[in-house]
Amino acid sequence: MEPRVLGRVEYQPTYEAMQAMTAARTPDTPDALWLCEHPPVYTQGIAGQPGHVLAPGGIPVVATNRGGQVTYHGPGQVVAYPLLDLRRRGWFVKEYVYRLEEAVVRTLAGYGVTGHRVAGAPGIYVRLDDPFSHAALTGPAPGGDPFRGLGKIAALGVKVSRHCTYHGLALNVAMDLEPFSRINPCGYAGLATVDLSTIGVPTPWDEAADRLGRQLAALLAA
Repeated sequence: MEPRVLGRVEYQPTYEAMQAMTAARTPDTPDALWLCEHPPVYTQGIAGQPGHVLAPGGIPVVATNRGGQVTYHGPGQVVAYPLLDLRRRGWFVKEYVYRLEEAVVRTLAGYGVTGHRVAGAPGIYVRLDDPFSHAALTGPAPGGDPFRGLGKIAALGVKVSRHCTYHGLALNVAMDLEPFSRINPCGYAGLATVDLSTIGVPTPWDEAADRLGRQLAALLAA
């Protein structure tokens, strides 16, 4: 499965293309992996609550059928859309999501950054005080903030139809992060959002896309 780099493309036509490909799939349809970035857009998942969109301003809000809540896509972010038949792999959705997250973790590790998972909150997070620390998270005290000291660097939102996947993940590389302050990212008020640039890792979009694409292709191989 060779990653296909689409470049900067509008969100709505890309979403519709994913839906059309998935609807037309047969057991013989090859899997695909699209890598792209989008002009500024907020996307709402099926569980999305309007109250989590605080002040969109001139940025459009698009309702989608992926899981999760609201997130932001914009220039400087690598968006990956795996279009896979999970039956070929014998995977349930939990295994698929784990592999998506693992691809991000391994991509970050290539830059010396340690990515972390937070139970019950899909995506990948980094320590704000020391993104390069390899120490494991100790977890919050009972009743504490599970995101204390963490910033979200990658978001996940997937859809599975007839065992076939679309939507995917977004890795923040070098963005204008201000639009994240106008939403409750992924439904969490006050959740800090970071990118590679702000944690001290300058890298071109093309390089980050290539690294993430190679990790995804390896981890999602049939």
